[in-house]
Amino acid sequence: MARNRKMMQENNQIRRSPRHEVEAMFDSISPHYDLLNRVLSVGTDRRWRRRAISLIGRHVAPVRILDVATGTGDLAIAAMKLGPEKITGIDISSEMLAIGRRKVERLGLVDRIELLRGDSLSIDFGDGTFDVAMSAFGVRNFEETVTGLREMHRVLRPGGMVMVLEFSKPSWFPMKQIYGFYFRRILPRIGRSVSGDAGAYSYLPESVITFPDNEAFLELLLKAGFESVSQKRLTGGIASIYYGFRA
Repeated sequence: MARNRKMMQENNQIRRSPRHEVEAMFDSISPHYDLLNRVLSVGTDRRWRRRAISLIGRHVAPVRILDVATGTGDLAIAAMKLGPEKITGIDISSEMLAIGRRKVERLGLVDRIELLRGDSLSIDFGDGTFDVAMSAFGVRNFEETVTGLREMHRVLRPGGMVMVLEFSKPSWFPMKQIYGFYFRRILPRIGRSVSGDAGAYSYLPESVITFPDNEAFLELLLKAGFESVSQKRLTGGIASIYYGFRA
């Protein structure tokens, strides 16, 4: 067992649940996904996305943006503030994408935002296609974290920017203890009561707790080929914006 863990670390592959399991889970909770995000974060996820987009705008003036694991398209829609010509969102969940497309249509952004079914481990675009590759609360669901990050690196032009918004674990007392209790005890109960899917909202806290956050994730960005990587902690460290650049 120890030898297997060491081999995994050496290969720099942080493995998650198999793709088909994650796809089925998000398909099943898609009708409740946006509501649950609002309830579980008390609306903070919207503010986090706005701050992530503002950070991108301080570094890059993007023409084309890729949103990986776009879900229902909230990050892609928020990124319209940057004034790109085109935003492409990809996700493995057809049901999540369907909800996202309805949002895009209601906002009159069909000609600016396209949402496509796609795999983060094999992005169906050529090298150097995008100015920005971004993801919000999706990277922790990649079946192989570094493979997905390398794909994001590949499709960026030289000088392009990666931005990952993810949950992270606070390390200071008492936030660490409150956070752990909430994610292990409270969040699954709220999720189950709203969505009726106990498995999905047991998976969520587990995926956050096991995710390689903070310095460990910055290391993964470096190993994926990015340079000048950095982290901005949000709300006492319960979420973080990670970013870096392709040389």
